[in-house]
Amino acid sequence: MPPDTGRKNGSYALETARNARRKRLELRRVRAKVMTIDSDEDHHQISKGCNKSIDTCLDQHKKNVNNHQDHKNQYYCFQDSSHSSSLENDGGDNPVGISRKASYGSISVCGRRREMEDAVRVELGFVKVKSEKIAQPYDFFAVYDGHGGSTVAEACRDRMHRVIAEEIGGGEDLEEVDWEKLMCLCFSRMDDEINGRVSSGAGGVKSVGSTAVVALVGGDKVVVANCGDSRAVLSRGGVAVPLSQDHKPDRPDEMERIEAAGGRVINWNGFRVLGVLATSRSIGDYYLKPYVIPYPEVTITERSKNDEFLILASDGLWDVISNDVACQVVRRCLDGRLMRRYSTNAYGSGATEAAAVLVELAIARGSKDNISVIVVDLKKSS
Repeated sequence: MPPDTGRKNGSYALETARNARRKRLELRRVRAKVMTIDSDEDHHQISKGCNKSIDTCLDQHKKNVNNHQDHKNQYYCFQDSSHSSSLENDGGDNPVGISRKASYGSISVCGRRREMEDAVRVELGFVKVKSEKIAQPYDFFAVYDGHGGSTVAEACRDRMHRVIAEEIGGGEDLEEVDWEKLMCLCFSRMDDEINGRVSSGAGGVKSVGSTAVVALVGGDKVVVANCGDSRAVLSRGGVAVPLSQDHKPDRPDEMERIEAAGGRVINWNGFRVLGVLATSRSIGDYYLKPYVIPYPEVTITERSKNDEFLILASDGLWDVISNDVACQVVRRCLDGRLMRRYSTNAYGSGATEAAAVLVELAIARGSKDNISVIVVDLKKSS
């Protein structure tokens, strides 16, 4: 072998290793633009330095558009979906017989994480309503933010809507449902299924869990059940209305509950249950029971003609974007004043455009977590 061959092979191996590492970190490169449609048709990008309103963000981009060309280096490993038409079947197990048009968009991205632990589920018309009092069925929307792995989030994605449908039953009048009791029962059933895996010897599941925010959207009400720190926000008449409260260990009532059960909340890189988990409620997390519980808080909101849209998202979004700013972004997207485009194509659904812009903004603001967003356009869904 010539004396320089080993040196060349070594350099090649080193470069190959570097490329492999680069691919693992930069899961998917996507060239992206954010466009604000106004009188001079300026094109803007989302700035990392924006911590105020969306107007401030866009103003910064307008000044610095030539200095921010690094979006292609952002980390994307995403799934997206949208729907804006009447359906007979959604492709799943549940038939959908809706005589209306539902409009939503959803996107999940790895962000700067190596693994994808979030999961999203949408089931249009997943519950058939026989009561004459309600003109349309309920649609199901859910975001699950896993931790310690994706096992529990994926189990919730596959099972939660079925569990809820089973508990509601086929012929029951939804006006008579005790939503809080029903949702607590369903979340508990889901948790029992996960714990059953632990009992059957699937030891790896013992330290895995997931948050869950579930919204059932009907013609006259929106029912939200939340367990953990994912969040649901309704925009009504230009005002951001939170439909859930984050379950954080330092929330006074949650801390009191944990300590009453014999646990402790420790400030270790943020407040955590036993210094480990940064949320005080979740499905799974067998090793932290009884301090971490699976029971959701439930809100029932009567629909109004002023309802604009609903946002469900994991904390990868909410850690860096406020409710108000998120609603401003979505409103502009649905109005056609703000749009995010890949290099050659744009999403057809305004709701999916809105979800994409929120993800882009969260990454620009430094979110290091997986990010999952669902936007439901209530004006088109009503």
